[in-house]
Amino acid sequence: MKEKLAYYLENWKTIPNFISFVRILLIPVFAVLFYMDYTVAAFIILAASGISDLVDGKIARKFNQISNLGKILDPIADKLTVFAIAIILFLRFNQADNESLKAFSWVFLLFILKDIIMLGFGLFMICLGMKPCAAEIYGKLATTAFYTFMALIMAIGPEVGAFRDVFVMPDKVMMTLVIISVVLTFIAFFSYIPDVVRQFAERYGWGKYKK
Repeated sequence: MKEKLAYYLENWKTIPNFISFVRILLIPVFAVLFYMDYTVAAFIILAASGISDLVDGKIARKFNQISNLGKILDPIADKLTVFAIAIILFLRFNQADNESLKAFSWVFLLFILKDIIMLGFGLFMICLGMKPCAAEIYGKLATTAFYTFMALIMAIGPEVGAFRDVFVMPDKVMMTLVIISVVLTFIAFFSYIPDVVRQFAERYGWGKYKK
């Protein structure tokens, strides 16, 4: 255990890790603000979180600040943010007067289901001494789409948009964006499976990976 802890704390004092810590600390602030209907402030925090998520990776690569902790801290920040957004939108739409939106609210729980599975299995792999799979192109695409679509919903979505007094997104458009995001999320989820299988195969000597 000490060796694993030392591995993840090696060179952990970096700007990208600081950004990830701040993102995690802001999640409950964002959630409380949005649920209490301070939607503009919540939207600003969400936008800042999304932008910082794009920036920290570039900083890590440009200034050689890639760390073992950062490789797990950044996706944890992403997943906790997804949890917060999905739960809040589920609760808000589940209380909507519009019956279509109320019925559709359950779709947001699919994001939580996927991330619970990934977090649980990632921790399991770490306990076995393996490395959780890093985000591939599908994962990055799904994350970008999620942030973009959820930011649009929180900005101009029906019943929840911070700027819905100016313009309101049609219900069907919002539902379509959410469904697209769900599909991309599960495509990304299944794209991790080959690497997981490879790691287990190499470790336990299955098939062509047998040593």
